[in-house]
Amino acid sequence: MSDASSPTSPTSPSLYARIVEKLGGRDGAVLQFLKFGIVGGSGVFVNFAVLIIVRRFFGDVLSILPDDPFLNLLGSRFHIRWYHIFLTIAFVVANTWNYQLNRWWTFKGSFKPRWWRGYIAFLMTGVGALVVNLLVATSLMNANSPISLPTDIFDDSTGLRTRLYWANLIGTFVSMPVNFILNKIWAFRKPKKTTVVEDAEPV
Repeated sequence: MSDASSPTSPTSPSLYARIVEKLGGRDGAVLQFLKFGIVGGSGVFVNFAVLIIVRRFFGDVLSILPDDPFLNLLGSRFHIRWYHIFLTIAFVVANTWNYQLNRWWTFKGSFKPRWWRGYIAFLMTGVGALVVNLLVATSLMNANSPISLPTDIFDDSTGLRTRLYWANLIGTFVSMPVNFILNKIWAFRKPKKTTVVEDAEPV
């Protein structure tokens, strides 16, 4: 019987380690996440400004309320409602704002593709965050949901007591980490390094 131990295979890095490596190291990831949060905070103000304008325009001019049905889902009792449309419009405007600031500041040292190409990638990754936001907002707006916002407090009597605004705010903060990771890994990822091999002439 041989006493020689079999060589041990190197331990594969954990999922956390791979994500941190993708984000440029622990310190770089934290700094970029803080910057991303600041940009996202400014985007929240843009998002809310657009949401308020859209809600008031549709309500005052077209007499359309956020909870009104927009489109029925395959003849079921479920609907896409107008607040989903309002949130989507606000998302597109704020997403464009965030993209430009992140391109200029947060990921300043990262590889930057052409504006439209990067924006499409940023928009597509943002759609994941939008879906999270819409799911959270729907859960908070739906009266039958176990986590719905209480209508006796959020009765839409003032801006601070408007359910849609609070649902959007909560959904935005819940989706922010997802948005950051997707954008860093895809929209602002560094290109793969190419190795150039030169053929040496024989002496």
